Amino acid sequence: MSDSPQPYRVLARKYRPRTFRELIGQDAMVQTLGNAIKRGRLAHAFLMTGVRGVGKTSTARLIAKALNCVGPDGQGGPTIDPCGVCEPCKAIAEGRHIDVIEMDAASHTGVDDVREIIEAVRYAAVSARYKVYIIDEVHMLSKNAFNALLKTLEEPPAHVKFLFATTEVNKVPVTVLSRCQRFDLRRIPAELLASHFAHVVEAEGVAAEPDALALIAQAAEGSARDGLSILDQAIAHAEMGPDQPADSAPLVTAAQVREMLGLSDRGSVRRLLALLLEGGTAPLLAAVRDQYALGVEPLSLMRGLLELVHAVTLVKAGRDIASPGQSAEEREAIADWASQLGFAPLHRLWQLLLKGHDEVASAVLPIESCEMALLRVMHAAAMPDPGDIARMLREGGPIAANAPAASAESSSSPAAKLPASFQDLIEAFWQHGKGQLAQELHDCVGLVRYAPPELDYRATPALASDFAARLTPALREITGAPWRVAQSDGPAAPTLLEQEQRKAAEERAVILETPVVKAALEAFPDAELDGKLEQWSA
Repeated sequence: MSDSPQPYRVLARKYRPRTFRELIGQDAMVQTLGNAIKRGRLAHAFLMTGVRGVGKTSTARLIAKALNCVGPDGQGGPTIDPCGVCEPCKAIAEGRHIDVIEMDAASHTGVDDVREIIEAVRYAAVSARYKVYIIDEVHMLSKNAFNALLKTLEEPPAHVKFLFATTEVNKVPVTVLSRCQRFDLRRIPAELLASHFAHVVEAEGVAAEPDALALIAQAAEGSARDGLSILDQAIAHAEMGPDQPADSAPLVTAAQVREMLGLSDRGSVRRLLALLLEGGTAPLLAAVRDQYALGVEPLSLMRGLLELVHAVTLVKAGRDIASPGQSAEEREAIADWASQLGFAPLHRLWQLLLKGHDEVASAVLPIESCEMALLRVMHAAAMPDPGDIARMLREGGPIAANAPAASAESSSSPAAKLPASFQDLIEAFWQHGKGQLAQELHDCVGLVRYAPPELDYRATPALASDFAARLTPALREITGAPWRVAQSDGPAAPTLLEQEQRKAAEERAVILETPVVKAALEAFPDAELDGKLEQWSA
């Protein structure tokens, strides 16, 4: 009777790390553990934290093997390179070792579950060197369960080790964290994941394009388990070529992966960004709908644009982002945009796209929301920077980036039409029928600074308290430009009224010193000087 075929094991389980050498992307943690084992400085509790699929539970099992390995000859001690062939190593790998207890805290959250552990730790290990408790998703334990565990966790028996794993370390009480040696498992870089997937497809007898593996690695977001699950799906999705024999290996192509994941290719994203920057409304909407018809998800479009803008910004900042999966066309396009766009437009693009991404993610109508978000980005991208707006306001220029050009008859800028002097400004108020403000400006305002469209002044006691509130809109009405009006306590020129009075007094003194006037006043002591000074001076 023939043996029954072995059931298929998914790649994420089949290629789970069996040694620390196979644990990719966590070299710092492996080195720390190796040094601790060599020097006999083993903590009694370890906490592994990180995003899903980076190897937290696998690391816990590897530590359990490292602590209990006895070597092929049965005489070995704790080692960072467990042999994998001794009975403890095989039993732990198969999940059947009686002294290595795994518990899922998501389904065992109560104090009663922890009480069982507290009772069991008093007894020595049956066959292993250490009794190991692996508690996955430890943050799911209740507050009472954590409190019940604290004393045992702080002073466990010498033969007991606790290994905790969690994706949400912020939910673990500080009292627990302080009793554990913590390891933060990092997201695995996309390049390292792609290299790992290349070994997997080779071991599986499957062919795959490098770009396809790079797309899968990017979609995995640093998680080996997620990436292997996507790779498993991609292999099943791969089609046999028309000219390939029936027993040949399928080929995983980048086009198939994009179709499977609903991704847009990088060339399409670059064309979309170019249309955004060029401001072509109809071509932009047509390109979005073309991608949607090809099966590309609107959220994927927004994400692709965000990644591209981020790459351009990094190049603008002087960072080298070249990668093996990046085409020469993409590098050239990114370099061109980085040289043409400033940091301010790039930051604005990022913020607008990020807002659009969030809207599309929660929208009832994703494709419609995507179109509206991109149209908003396209029109806002042509707006001037805040610094340019401030300069335009100061100079009285048009704020709109696409304002129509002035005609030949009115080609001078509004700044050139502003009154050139303070006296001209007062005259403009008289001409526009605003005599009260004109009189106040003349009689009660000491000029500190006049730089149209800015006016700084010192008020005299006679000036009304609501003067600035009345003056600012009147200035805009008369000149057609917004003004900045500020009251100052700094040094100021005398009011125009004071200047006129001083000039008249000086001229009167000059006239009184003329020989004719002096002789007349001497002949007629009770006489007074009267009349307009212009007549005397004439």
